Amino acid sequence: MSKTKKIVLCVFLLVAVGLLIAAAVNGVESGTVWALLPPVLAIGLALITKEVYSSLLFGIVVGALLATSFHPLQTMNTIIGNADEGVGLIGSVAGTAGVFIFLVELGVIVALVNRAGGSQAFGRWAAKRIKTRTGAMLATFVLGVLIFIDSHKISRSKLSYLIDATAAPVCMIAPVSSWAAAVSDYANKVQGYEGKGLQLFINAIPYNFYSLLTFVFIIAICVMSFDYGSMAMHEFNAQYKDDLYTTGERVDKELENEEVNPNGRVIDLILPVIVLILVSIFALIYNGGFLDNSNEDCYLNFINSFANTDATVALPWAGAIALVFTIVYLMLRRIVTFKQAMEQAPKGFIAMVPPILILTFATTLKSITGLLGADVFVRNLMRNAGTLVNFLPAIIFLVAVFLAFSTGTSWGTFGILIPIVLPIFSGNPEMQIIGMSACLAGAVCGDHCSPISDTTIMSSAGAQCNHINHVSTQLPYALTVAGVSFVSYIIAGFVQNWYITLPIAIVLMIGTLIVIKFVTKNRRKAMHSDV
Repeated sequence: MSKTKKIVLCVFLLVAVGLLIAAAVNGVESGTVWALLPPVLAIGLALITKEVYSSLLFGIVVGALLATSFHPLQTMNTIIGNADEGVGLIGSVAGTAGVFIFLVELGVIVALVNRAGGSQAFGRWAAKRIKTRTGAMLATFVLGVLIFIDSHKISRSKLSYLIDATAAPVCMIAPVSSWAAAVSDYANKVQGYEGKGLQLFINAIPYNFYSLLTFVFIIAICVMSFDYGSMAMHEFNAQYKDDLYTTGERVDKELENEEVNPNGRVIDLILPVIVLILVSIFALIYNGGFLDNSNEDCYLNFINSFANTDATVALPWAGAIALVFTIVYLMLRRIVTFKQAMEQAPKGFIAMVPPILILTFATTLKSITGLLGADVFVRNLMRNAGTLVNFLPAIIFLVAVFLAFSTGTSWGTFGILIPIVLPIFSGNPEMQIIGMSACLAGAVCGDHCSPISDTTIMSSAGAQCNHINHVSTQLPYALTVAGVSFVSYIIAGFVQNWYITLPIAIVLMIGTLIVIKFVTKNRRKAMHSDV
């Protein structure tokens, strides 16, 4: 660690200790700004030290101290927790055990496909048809996640950003998704809006600036062929130094020693993925009661099934079916033996240990933050801001960003804000839609940026990227889109017409990137001159 970082770390720890002393002396009331201190300290420490495990644990300890008024034994009990209350490490493991099983199943499937040569076959196929880095990045954006990007020297950090940026933002504007179902369910529970939740969600899509502008950002930055912030260094190292990682674990060096079947085909990758997706969708709607409500309208039944499903139950058995299918299929293809398939099980598990550990700590931190009454604090904050009607969408966006960033959950964020936002604009239907979209966009933005978000954790794991590298490189990109979105919500609060505000937002986004490219050109020239 450099001398400057050591100084920053010392200052950070002194401030943290000072805040804890102040909390111990004055006491901590539930539902105050103290509720957001533990996640903010954990995230700040992670960004400074580039070490996520100890940072999350630090946030957990701080939260437990505040929640128990610094009582030593109660603090330990809160950290360890219990399964019944869903608090602490035990509660987090119990509540997310299904997700852990699904992660392990995915890890084993990936290991099997790699051993069978499917990944390499797909890479060879794609390399013949996609000739440029721009094409590779755009293809990754369109398909969500690809494996062939190594042939075009795209850094793991850039890949993880592309995966993350095509995850939550896509779900937040897709009417057929569990996210749409959750939003509809929260809105339907607000008095006077029963049965109107899905329509409100659909009407809010054109105003969901963060999600829509993220797509514009990705396409524009790929076509304009430039990067900025710490991402520029990672991309430079990947393109000119053959270093896809810059810092952190080198997964590719481990894979170099792996035995791979040379007879693998593209279908050996595509078919298991397709089966996994289809079985997962069926598992989710089946668990949500799709077959039990066959007399309802098919579309509404589909949406309601997503709203009522339990992913921690549905996804593990979907993963199990996909895993069994993959093993049987590859054995019938005679490119993997039963013994070789079983050898991949521990490898898949080992590959998923880091995201499982991060997810456990992150979920624990979220549960302890809930004990401190973060939802009450945000409700009071929003009600006090209700007088600034035209600026309120922009304020809602900022509040949602900060809350989702601090807690790592977009669902929890719009679950808190939707019941507050809808009544505020009850006399103005268009502002009601804008306010709701600002809530959803801010929740996605904060979730996208947060190191303790499950989508962020899964994106870094899927791209085999160091988690903090992923967070630190994507922050400048996400904050750029967030800044343009904030300005767009100010405009929308006065114009209240998406036919006008959305084109303005797109122009602002592209114009901002043009300015950034011009401002950062000297740094790019300096980097290239060192080659």
